[in-house]
Amino acid sequence: MADKWNNYKSSLRLVNPANKKKLDIIVVGTGLAGASSASALGELGYNVKVFCFQDSPRRAHSVAAQGGINAAKNYKNDGDSVYRLFFDMIKGGDFRAREANVYRAAEVSNYVIDHFAALGVPFARDYGGMLDTRSFGGVQVSRTFYAKGQTGQQCLLGTYSSLSRQIAKGTVTMYERRDMLDLVVVDGKARGIITRNLLTGELERHSAHAVVLATGGYGTVFYLSTLALGSNASAAWAAHKKGALFANPSFIQIHPTSIPVLNDYQSKLTLMSESLRNDGRVWVPKEKDEKRHPNQIPEAERDYYLERRYPAFGNLVPRDVASRAAKERCDAGYGVGDTGLSVYLDFKDAIEKQGKKAIEDKYGNLFEMYFKITGINPYEEPMRIYPAGHYTMGGLWVDYNLMTTIPGLFSVGESNFSDHGANRLGASSLMQCSGDGYFILPYTIGDYLADEIKTPRVKTDIPEFEKAEKEANERIEKLMSVNGRQTVTSFHKRLGKILWDHCGMVRSAEGLKKGIQMIDDLEDEFWKEVKVSGTANDYNQELEKAFRVADFFEVGRLMCQDALDRNESCGAHFREEYQTEQGEAKRNDKEFAHVSAYEYNGSKKEEILHKEPLVFENVELKERSYK
Repeated sequence: MADKWNNYKSSLRLVNPANKKKLDIIVVGTGLAGASSASALGELGYNVKVFCFQDSPRRAHSVAAQGGINAAKNYKNDGDSVYRLFFDMIKGGDFRAREANVYRAAEVSNYVIDHFAALGVPFARDYGGMLDTRSFGGVQVSRTFYAKGQTGQQCLLGTYSSLSRQIAKGTVTMYERRDMLDLVVVDGKARGIITRNLLTGELERHSAHAVVLATGGYGTVFYLSTLALGSNASAAWAAHKKGALFANPSFIQIHPTSIPVLNDYQSKLTLMSESLRNDGRVWVPKEKDEKRHPNQIPEAERDYYLERRYPAFGNLVPRDVASRAAKERCDAGYGVGDTGLSVYLDFKDAIEKQGKKAIEDKYGNLFEMYFKITGINPYEEPMRIYPAGHYTMGGLWVDYNLMTTIPGLFSVGESNFSDHGANRLGASSLMQCSGDGYFILPYTIGDYLADEIKTPRVKTDIPEFEKAEKEANERIEKLMSVNGRQTVTSFHKRLGKILWDHCGMVRSAEGLKKGIQMIDDLEDEFWKEVKVSGTANDYNQELEKAFRVADFFEVGRLMCQDALDRNESCGAHFREEYQTEQGEAKRNDKEFAHVSAYEYNGSKKEEILHKEPLVFENVELKERSYK
């Protein structure tokens, strides 16, 4: 396994520099995965067209990642290695990911850190000037490189600089404020996309020899999540409806450290980085319905429940474990705050031991953000946190080349399913996105394009493009013509509540069946009662939202179908019927050690399930334990 990627690279076919100039590639998305892919492919000499719906690539949601990015550098000499990073990811994902893909992600992680350092990303450094690291959940080493609490922003700015260089050189053409509405397939191959200019409403046709989707995940299906409001599933879902399989849709990560819901009017939640659990201690009062101020509760009356239940990892257990533990304590009546749906994250001991300045240097911007949102000073009293929807391990199915089941359509970063199994370890998202874009896709896409060097540039006046544009126009007209009485947001909010209640942290067969019926009823109501104001031929954010919510009904239904079919608990997928005596996830390796990949079968029809067996030759399948 350790030699697989290097040997595989040696066997891949190449495209010579002169032929690269004849080939066009579309990249949709400009976060770490998209911007790194576009810049690397442009550097190689391909003609790249890159699209984003924001006004600048710098606004991609990668900017919101806080805590860090993993790499197996072993600078701390604490026993880390590429194999240990691989094993931690496989175990953290509860043995529901491909060994080969995960090992490759761990292997290229070291190149990613070197590349970002060369781009000028200001990673934290120790007193001697060496790159500093800290620990994250689910591991016992310090392998996470960071830039205070704004690692994603700094990495994105570095990636944006490499993208800007290629734009200036003319190898990459940037299309801002474009929303991908459909994928165009010609003779079975991905040959282009239909986009909507968000400023003018004009539909556009764009062709290429290959298409790369780097469009992120679908966590906003819950309405309230840590994701940017614009994050959505529509590009990936359009590809799915054209034949790309969608894998493990029910594997959605719930992040344990979000600022709790404050009122009924907010439209998103705010993440507090997992890195805070390095120094913050999670606790609840030992007495139910405790109303005293947290600073007035004596140490003997506090339950540091993660340290109590998981002594080997303490507060740095994986996210799925920490989230369920918080929910269990709150459901049992020990939660804090007005709603009882939060727990404390306390830095008192760390401040006393290290000093306020040391904590401020590591987490200053996070503490400031928390204070601005809640009015509570975390230097003086504990934060309150509660789990929230965050990241999607599920996504488009891809092979080892990162190509979907549609030839010529590739998927990188969070938009694919490949590396994280049923639960992602913290700080592995930036690692995977950057590794896919800079160090994996540039090799594998060439193997596909080696057969395309004699293919002329695809024209956009052919029937396939005309049909795709016509269908996009018809969908716009359908949404605009309903002219009901309820806002798009009201439907999204209700859908999110259904999914959070029935396909969130805890699931059951009864709840999932009920959830599917409720989604069907709500979707029927949507197409009778939704009101999309404004016009289609202008800047119209309500129309943008309507597209996404219409897709979320189908995404949510497939999430429930997958969760209902998977009669086991693994990682973030927790079925009440399948748990150990200690309340931990209970896998069924005999029947469910596979990837569930779904084929679209029409609106409101049960999708066709394909199973990819997972074979483990380098790790032992056993029950996860962090005790």
